Amino acid sequence: KKDKNGGDTYYLYNHLRFVVYYHDDNAASFSPGDSPNSKHNVLITGFDVVPVSIEHDITSCDMNYHPIANKKEDYLSTSSANALDVVYSYEVQWVPSTVEWADRWDIYMMETPDNEIHYFAIVNSLMIAFLLTGVVAVIMLRALKKDIAEYNHLGDLSILPGEDGHAQMMMEESGWKLVHGDVFRPPVRGRTLLSVSVGTGLQIGVSIFLTLIAAALRLLNPMRKGQTLSYVVILYVLSGSVAGYASARLYKFFCGKAWKRTTLLTAAAFPGVLLTMFVALNVFLHVALGKASAAVSFWTVLLMFLLWVCVSAPLVFVGAFFGYKADKIEVPTKTTQIARFVPETNSWFVKFPHCALLAGLLPFASVCIELSFIMNALWINQIYYIMGFVTVVYFVFTLSCSTMSMVMCYCQLCNEDHKWWWKSFFNGASTGFYLFIYSLWYLKAKLELVGLLSLVVYISYMGLICFAFALYCGGVGLASSFWFCRKIYAAVKVD
Repeated sequence: KKDKNGGDTYYLYNHLRFVVYYHDDNAASFSPGDSPNSKHNVLITGFDVVPVSIEHDITSCDMNYHPIANKKEDYLSTSSANALDVVYSYEVQWVPSTVEWADRWDIYMMETPDNEIHYFAIVNSLMIAFLLTGVVAVIMLRALKKDIAEYNHLGDLSILPGEDGHAQMMMEESGWKLVHGDVFRPPVRGRTLLSVSVGTGLQIGVSIFLTLIAAALRLLNPMRKGQTLSYVVILYVLSGSVAGYASARLYKFFCGKAWKRTTLLTAAAFPGVLLTMFVALNVFLHVALGKASAAVSFWTVLLMFLLWVCVSAPLVFVGAFFGYKADKIEVPTKTTQIARFVPETNSWFVKFPHCALLAGLLPFASVCIELSFIMNALWINQIYYIMGFVTVVYFVFTLSCSTMSMVMCYCQLCNEDHKWWWKSFFNGASTGFYLFIYSLWYLKAKLELVGLLSLVVYISYMGLICFAFALYCGGVGLASSFWFCRKIYAAVKVD
């Protein structure tokens, strides 16, 4: 406050009023100033802390109930030139409440001041994602319908009898139909790594999806973040057969021979990376601090190892067994013996890494606003509770990621680039790169971490999250691009 001379006047909060709300069946027998009866228990369902500035002495503090409020004439000013004696005091006020024990968190989950912003951010993310998906779908359908009609028309009229009795070509093929003999050619390098990455990514996606469904059905308590993490780990372990089946089907289509190595890597690669990171981080924290609260206990690491060896790995083997026993994925075209040369192109957006960076930007932009609330829940101890909406956002983000991967794959095929396998994976996985960049910005702008240990813990955990996120998006990108290629090449007549 400004004083008469234009200077600042400061007031000191020296009194705290604790308002404790309790629920009891006999609450009507209590007066607002009384404490709960000691003969039976009551349930505390909330509390408020009200700071008060008051100029008083020790004699004004007595046992009589008189709630102290902020009054302008009683403020404790610090502008006195003499030494200031401050009396710090507090009072406790017991207030009966009709809020039951099960509903005690509703005040934080339903009446927070940023609810409107939160809902607006979710609706905004949904609108952006649906708009992107709709625009891309319209462009793809119109372009593909025109191309397929032209190719089928040329397929009927391309060979006509000439005047000398010999056949003559009316028009040559061009665009994506020209690479029909190479589009399903397996990648030359990295078949095992690609199969393992796609299978692991789909396993991560299934576990996250099941966790969100459980949270939306209120099987999970959003107040217990450790419970949510436990569900993710358990559901990831139980989804091992998904990784084994997807990896085996894709590797069998690639005509790979090292199926044992591929299956073992599917079972051990990603869990091994997680376990190695946890052990290394624990050793680092124990060496630096002796014992840190952020460190994971030895028994927890041992339990994760047993879940991996005794549950996850056998399920991966079971899924891989059925994947290799299944028939090979059929494609509408035959692959030629000699690979076609990929011509140089002037289109910068189909070259790597430009195509990957462009494809990952739009899906990330559709969820970046909602991501800020999730990051606040992870690192600033805020509460994220709208699980139904985030489940819808998860579906829309997956749809956006798959649609952008199909668009970039179509652009690459139009430029006669049939080496789309790894590019389609990185087209989706680049979203994890944007998430890591966002986490670095969040570290600088929102968090005030002090010391090297805090930075190491944050970057390690966010690195693991971004890596898992990239695997999921990459698996979605490759699976959707593979489905897209099978559909468009099955719709045209190929000689």
